[in-house]
Amino acid sequence: MPIDAIKPHVTDNNQGLLYGFWFMENHAAKPIDLIAASRWFKRLGDSDTTETDFIWLHFNLSNNLTKRWLEENLDLPNQFYESFTEHASSTRIELADRHLLALVNDVRYGFDFEPSEIATLWVSADNRTLITVRQKPLRSIDQLRIIVQQGTPFRSPTDLLAQLFRDQAEVMIQIMREVTTKIDVIEDNFLTGKLNYKRNQLGGLRRVLIRLQRLLAPEPSALFRLINRPPKWISEADIYELRQATEEFSTALHDMSGLQERIKLLQEEIAVIISEQTNHSLYIITGISVLALPVNMIAGLFGMNVGGIPFAENEHGFWYVALFSVSLILTITWFGIKRDDR
Repeated sequence: MPIDAIKPHVTDNNQGLLYGFWFMENHAAKPIDLIAASRWFKRLGDSDTTETDFIWLHFNLSNNLTKRWLEENLDLPNQFYESFTEHASSTRIELADRHLLALVNDVRYGFDFEPSEIATLWVSADNRTLITVRQKPLRSIDQLRIIVQQGTPFRSPTDLLAQLFRDQAEVMIQIMREVTTKIDVIEDNFLTGKLNYKRNQLGGLRRVLIRLQRLLAPEPSALFRLINRPPKWISEADIYELRQATEEFSTALHDMSGLQERIKLLQEEIAVIISEQTNHSLYIITGISVLALPVNMIAGLFGMNVGGIPFAENEHGFWYVALFSVSLILTITWFGIKRDDR
């Protein structure tokens, strides 16, 4: 029986489904809603297991109907539902009851280099279905949707999952490009002697990169473990795609580490320059204070209202005191210059 694939809409009738796609071998994916998906699952149980078509359903966990529909219509491991309440401190991927479960940290839309703009994507995959659940819009999952809508064919849910990891690596690369542009501007100003920016800009960028790396770095090692011991339903071609995605992701993480080191070195250089400027300013202020000290002392002594002040009755007394003060200042200045020349 053919499936009536229709374009889904985000309504309560779709019970949390944001969008779904039905993939057929060597064909572009077709949109599918929950009614058509239910028919597909019913037909799957009665059909030959050699069929190569599969579906991808993407849900919004903020909808209260999402979890109930998944529990009533899909035989997913309990670990998948339990992970909804876990705090995602790192990305991980594991096997459970012939299902590939992944908890993926990703970047939200509108990411403005704030560490809080990180959200979680829950993934369950087997040989015929890919289920993804999120609470907030994510960049990489939307890129995957665009690729699917453009007609790119996929062999299996694992192939689609590998593309998701590649899209996540691409999101990281885009973030690093934006950070690199900001760093280039700061570095150019630094090299031209224009330190007309706040130092906390670099610190904020570095904190964001460190947090992104901490949340995403475990993923390559988890993928390597999966590649070394894959389930039987993952084909050699899919394993190759996962390996390629892992290498791209590892490269992105390595580049991120290099960018962090660049920011650190720039911070250290700026700190040295600012320290030198501060020391030079203090030196000038100290020098001026030393030069003004003799004049202040003489003014204080001769300003006392007591008897016996020298030159009080001398008509040239002022000039004598002024000449002595200037000579003393010049002598101190000469000694200071000679000391700097050493």
